[in-house]
Amino acid sequence: MRLTNDEFPVHSLPVATIKPKLRFSPIWLVPVIAAAATGWLIFESFRNAGPLITIQFNDGTEIQANQTTVRYRGVKIGAVRSLKLSADGKQVDVQARLDDWGKNLAREGSIFWVVRPEVGAGGLRGLDTIVSGPYIQVQPGNGKEQRHFIGADAPPVMDASEGGLEVIVTTPELGTLNVGSPVYYRGMEAGEVKYFVLSEDSTAVEVHLLIKTNFTQLVRRDSKFWNAGGININLRFLGINISAESFKSLVIGGIAFATPTAPGPVATNRTFFPLNEKLDEKWLKWSPAISSTNTQTHSSQSPPSSLLLNSMNPGARQ
Repeated sequence: MRLTNDEFPVHSLPVATIKPKLRFSPIWLVPVIAAAATGWLIFESFRNAGPLITIQFNDGTEIQANQTTVRYRGVKIGAVRSLKLSADGKQVDVQARLDDWGKNLAREGSIFWVVRPEVGAGGLRGLDTIVSGPYIQVQPGNGKEQRHFIGADAPPVMDASEGGLEVIVTTPELGTLNVGSPVYYRGMEAGEVKYFVLSEDSTAVEVHLLIKTNFTQLVRRDSKFWNAGGININLRFLGINISAESFKSLVIGGIAFATPTAPGPVATNRTFFPLNEKLDEKWLKWSPAISSTNTQTHSSQSPPSSLLLNSMNPGARQ
């Protein structure tokens, strides 16, 4: 028997339950959170923002807005925001925004320059810029606050941020020495040649050396400096003795120094020393006990405070 629509039991049909539509959907939390995060980033950006400075360079090659950074001691302290030609069209005005922690570097006497990869007598420099691109380095000054600077075409000959001790050796002729030539103490690189100039009366060359911080205590007023570049040939009873400080000094020259067993007062900045053309064998026998902050200056058989002089040629020791 078949039922018609009119005869179908009404009580057997499902009853729909109507729920009120939610007025707020959780999906709206996403843009709210994004807007809050953006606002916080903008607030932090303004809170940490330092001064806007202008650096004028002769060439703006490879400097890019929002990509080129400003650094001090390897730490980012700002970034380039824009660059344009100067009013006379002869320079490039680079505007950089410093971070709040870098604002004290924008002072009179500060030097800004562009670090790019370069090859010189001292070796390869700025190789990290091959990947990251050039950046602007700063050497801080100590004058009053300043917002406009003239950029340098090259790094300063003596970077104050490097620390160390500056001493000057005088020689009649420069010879094989060059910028970047190493300075040795007991065969270890203790510094390098930074630059050289003629003396005031033009009778000698003044070679400015920068001794690394951990070697400065070894330089005394009675220390002896000599030319360690090239090959040393000594005629001895049993034959010919040939030696060289290192392959590096053989190519680009070098300087070595020694200090007496009873050392004199510590040398101060810009102390002058004569550069001896040849090594005196007695200097190799000096053995001063001087504390050094360089943990590599002693072997496991020697106490840290005792620095025993090693000969340039072990076979020549008496």
